[in-house]
Amino acid sequence: MSSSKDPASTAQTLMEALPYIRRFAGQTVVVKYGGHAMVDQALKESFALNLILLRAVGIYPVVVHGGGPQIGDLLKRLDIACEFVEGMRVTSPEVMDVVQMVLVGQVNTSIVGLINQHGGRAVGLNGHDGGLIQASQMQMTRQVENQPPEIIDIGLVGEVEQVDAQVLHALEHGNFIPVIAPVGVGEDGTSLNINADLVAGAVASRLRAAKLILLTDTPGVLDADGELLTDLTAARVGELMEAGVIAGGMIPKVSCCLEALEAGVERAHIIDGRVPNALLLEVFTDQGVGTIFKDK
Repeated sequence: MSSSKDPASTAQTLMEALPYIRRFAGQTVVVKYGGHAMVDQALKESFALNLILLRAVGIYPVVVHGGGPQIGDLLKRLDIACEFVEGMRVTSPEVMDVVQMVLVGQVNTSIVGLINQHGGRAVGLNGHDGGLIQASQMQMTRQVENQPPEIIDIGLVGEVEQVDAQVLHALEHGNFIPVIAPVGVGEDGTSLNINADLVAGAVASRLRAAKLILLTDTPGVLDADGELLTDLTAARVGELMEAGVIAGGMIPKVSCCLEALEAGVERAHIIDGRVPNALLLEVFTDQGVGTIFKDK
């Protein structure tokens, strides 16, 4: 049976990947997994296989996943009211129960199962496991003219205080792929709902990862004309934010990448998770499929 694949092209692709495999072997890559890549079955399977291949060539992938749409769907089915304040889900104890049910009990289990089904060795975690994510309750304020800042109660929403990497190191060097649900634990043992981008950035910083990669539903960071900006520095990001080119939901993602660089992560990326094999294309090819952030 003849194949439509060109063997010479396949060999050239492998040769292009070789220097990257050598460069990142033995290093950690932290991936924030979310968006369309989490719901499209073909993309879910290619993502699992991408992780397995990374691990097979000696790279240590660590996954932090989201689950906002799935949480929203279950809250709606249970008729539990929920609102957002400045992009943060107001998390009452009742909503927190649903957050844990979805992130830990459903989404995390599903991702771990898919990786294992395809021949990988994944282990699901959340902030309670081994004291992985120590967090504090986020304090949000709103400026009011001629008055002290107004404190806004957003409930059990957390921000990362500390990541204990011991369990991650043990899993990585035991040939497992850690898959982390973004649930932190407060000083009193309370579960806290944390933005997955923030958790991914904190984990990458703590592990001094070679790369932090955020999978999104956009091609990356776009300029004023809608063209992809393939590489950015902190100085250039500042100019684009001031001009209003980087705005809205892209601001926290970009800020997360820059903070990771400041903390010692070598490179940070925002890539298009809707592209099949996006992870491999970004790590192992010259062109990539998104925006790369560099400290200089």
